[in-house]
Amino acid sequence: MEIREMRPADWPQVFSFFSAIVDEGRTYAYPEGLDAEGARRLWESPGRVVVAVDGDVVLGSAGMGPNRPGRGAHVATASFMVAPAARGRGVGRALGKHVVAWARSAGYRGIQFNAVVETNTAAVRLWQALGFHVVGTVPGAFRHAEDGYVGLHVMYLDLVDVSDGV
Repeated sequence: MEIREMRPADWPQVFSFFSAIVDEGRTYAYPEGLDAEGARRLWESPGRVVVAVDGDVVLGSAGMGPNRPGRGAHVATASFMVAPAARGRGVGRALGKHVVAWARSAGYRGIQFNAVVETNTAAVRLWQALGFHVVGTVPGAFRHAEDGYVGLHVMYLDLVDVSDGV
């Protein structure tokens, strides 16, 4: 598996699993039924987008950038999607590690995930294994397709080395 910058030719494969995941209604609060262009604008909105590939097959993707503009731009954010056929192969973990390394090297002081669906236990476990903590949960903030109103976790990873006095 290789992780690299997303290329225009990758988007049709990303859009295929993007739309399937959004339409499932279990993990993303994006609007259902987005066309390819609208979905691409949302997915690329944080700034940098990468894909995990095996040859010509896109296994997953991550978009990353500053969580907020201006005085909040020192904290990164990211979104992740793994193609259903590639789940359980370590794609999410590899993308997560890539994003953490990227954020560290880019000088971010932390990474904040704004909306991790609390019933998405695989994602919550993965982010906790990578050092993220749930700093709060907004009750009923996500309308899950099967479970109704469930909470959205805000998760955070501190990237500041407290020993350097920064």
